[in-house]
Amino acid sequence: MNKRVYGVLGISSIMSNWNADFSGYPKTTSDGTTFGSDKALKYPMKKMWDNEGRKVLYIKSLCLSEDKKKGEVSVIPRTLKERYDHLFHEGKESDGKNAKVILENLFQAIDVKNFGATFAEAGNNISITGAVQIGQGFNKYDDTQAQEQSILSPFRDPKAKEKSKKAEGDEGEEARSSTLGTKIVSDEAHYFYPFVINPMAYREFEQMGVTKGYTEEDYQLFKKAALSSATSFATNAKVGCENEFALFVETEHDLYLPNLSEYITFTKGDEGEKNRIQIHFEEILNTLKDQIQSIEIYYNPHTSQIDASAVLEGATYFNILTQKEV
Repeated sequence: MNKRVYGVLGISSIMSNWNADFSGYPKTTSDGTTFGSDKALKYPMKKMWDNEGRKVLYIKSLCLSEDKKKGEVSVIPRTLKERYDHLFHEGKESDGKNAKVILENLFQAIDVKNFGATFAEAGNNISITGAVQIGQGFNKYDDTQAQEQSILSPFRDPKAKEKSKKAEGDEGEEARSSTLGTKIVSDEAHYFYPFVINPMAYREFEQMGVTKGYTEEDYQLFKKAALSSATSFATNAKVGCENEFALFVETEHDLYLPNLSEYITFTKGDEGEKNRIQIHFEEILNTLKDQIQSIEIYYNPHTSQIDASAVLEGATYFNILTQKEV
């Protein structure tokens, strides 16, 4: 692929939790700004590829572990090497001594081909800088609030009986009650992630003969996942998270653009009106139009509108749900 791609991916989160910290609340910076990590965006993409039957290395997978002495079988996550062997050696343990073979295998994994890898197993210390680099996604909606919901469990907590006896001397009301859980969500948030694709990242590996480099096919697989993976990834915490915006700027391979998400603002529409996504880098792109091959903007026309003042010359607009031109 003889071009660079710059862009922005927008994720809406309505009464859901796009990326929680260890406290369960949506991630924030030290000044309270809500943001989502690049890992939160990459994971749904990996799940989509995995569900499509493609090789995905860096994703949690489970296996059965048997303790013959105790006669117990437990479910545990695979190690990196076990996952590697599961994908490329049909569950048989590899010797791990041939670095060329390992590199060839790693580049067969679609997540490695896009995002790179660190593989320090079986005496190897391999680092691959990904052709696709995604930044942190900052929430552009100022009025985001975290909501904490109490959840009633259908089951009694057996440990509550012991606690109640110590506190009251008998079983107590707590032991007879169902346990409570907590679900934490954002009422509304709109995350915008910058990304850049540099196909030249794998030049040295091409010279080694372990990969053909980052191809147009790799880019199209990334693009497909970038447009719909968040919407398709409907876990309990992520129901309500959807792909709502995407920008792809394809340029000459030697053109360098700034972080485009810094030039986007979001304005919540009044009741009954659509949200506004405002683009403020039209002057930059219009000035460099001779080095830009194409500009594609995807959005949900039912909920959002692109600011009419942002006239990008040659830009094509698409419905992000149907991916048809609007």
